[in-house]
Amino acid sequence: MAVDYTVIVVYLAGMLAMGWWGMRRAKSKSEFLVAGRRLGPGMYSGTMAAIVLGGASTIGGVGLGYQYGLSGAWMVVTIGLGILALSVFFSARIARFKVYTVSEMLDLRYGGRAGVISGVVMWAYTLMLAVTSTIAYATIFDVLFDVNRTLAIVLGGSIVVAYSTLGGMWSITLTDMVQFVVKTIGVLLLLLPIAVVKAGGFGAMKAQLPTEYFDPLGIGGETIFTYVLIYTFGMLIGQDIWQRVFTAGSDRTAKWGGTVAGTYCLVYAVAGAVIGTAAKVLYPKLASPDDAFATIVKDELPIGVRGLVLAAALAAVMSTSSGALIACATVANNDIWSRLRGAVQGAERAEGHDEVKGNRVFILAMGVAVILISIALNDVVEALTVAYNLLVGGLLVPILGGLLWKRGTAQGALAAVAVGGLAVVGLMAGYGILANEPVYYGLLASLAVYVAVSLATRPTDEATLAAWRERLAGRPGEPHPEPAVPAHQ
Repeated sequence: MAVDYTVIVVYLAGMLAMGWWGMRRAKSKSEFLVAGRRLGPGMYSGTMAAIVLGGASTIGGVGLGYQYGLSGAWMVVTIGLGILALSVFFSARIARFKVYTVSEMLDLRYGGRAGVISGVVMWAYTLMLAVTSTIAYATIFDVLFDVNRTLAIVLGGSIVVAYSTLGGMWSITLTDMVQFVVKTIGVLLLLLPIAVVKAGGFGAMKAQLPTEYFDPLGIGGETIFTYVLIYTFGMLIGQDIWQRVFTAGSDRTAKWGGTVAGTYCLVYAVAGAVIGTAAKVLYPKLASPDDAFATIVKDELPIGVRGLVLAAALAAVMSTSSGALIACATVANNDIWSRLRGAVQGAERAEGHDEVKGNRVFILAMGVAVILISIALNDVVEALTVAYNLLVGGLLVPILGGLLWKRGTAQGALAAVAVGGLAVVGLMAGYGILANEPVYYGLLASLAVYVAVSLATRPTDEATLAAWRERLAGRPGEPHPEPAVPAHQ
């Protein structure tokens, strides 16, 4: 394993070096939180694909393939569909807002009265997303170094917190590009063909497995519908995803770069399902489907290649973890703490070194909290389900309603967030956290309340809507982009 260890150590050292380099570029709030809003198509596509394809998409995607066959691809497919829908229909207008958080967008649309409560819901979502990604380090480091769970979480979490705190979005962007390349080589170009060959090829796989393993809908229509509700719609409104859209240098970059990332997700989804199906042929009696990825990597890959593929799994987890962490810290600082202390918001707030320092402190604080919660928490699936149920049940309707329906009001938005969020929590308590009903009924309740309250209250005043239209059109009214900071400074 010495060669494999060397590959992993070099990879981790490179992540920290990227953090240090990113720190030299992050000289303003815009540079620190959204990479100066000037990423080109190549970098934007790679980083968007990296953040959405985390440990759940890699280890979990292979596990679903092991359990259900090719239809196990549906979870990651719905993630890709969400990115495609976001990119084609919404990303250009989102990029024009020139804000830092989803809640700031809601303030613009509804007149400054919807941000606080939505910020709390979004913070809870991003926190749980960061926690679930951090817990995944335990699985990977256990395979790599045979270390106990707590040490694995502290080791992996500390590296992510270090480079995220140092350089903010610039560090995360640079590391995500490396992680995107490593994932592409490790999973698509190495593990996929090797797994299929080791299983005897597709003909042998079909001969040894039940026919339902090759049924595209074998996982079940209700499960697919639930994935669409949670993941496709979740991709449309998550702070971690929007914060990447805010980094795009132009409307075209946001639209077409995101389309490339979404298409890549679809390819990645099929690859994970095929790898899992091959693992079922090779190891038909694993204790857990989620063991399929680690088992096939340990037993079937040659020295060196094994280290690279494990680095790919680590890259998948780190990219999602760092994206969720900076999103969590951004929401905590800009949407909750700043409002509680009465700070002036949005374009009226000065951007400078103090802003960078404040956001850096919040990333460090949220990172420590994430590591501690991850050590205490065991069930990743339940934590992720709670996060997405809250996000979709509480925020989907007021966000999409604000973008698509002129008649929506601040009162309707606040009622939708409160009722949808409380309904999801109450229904999870009644039906169980992993049940489908909470997100179904919570979303319907949120929609009904949003429409009813909006129609029963006075329309949003015309001045607010006029300013909103100006911002959507990208005309004057938004803050001007900051001048580029030379890389040598």
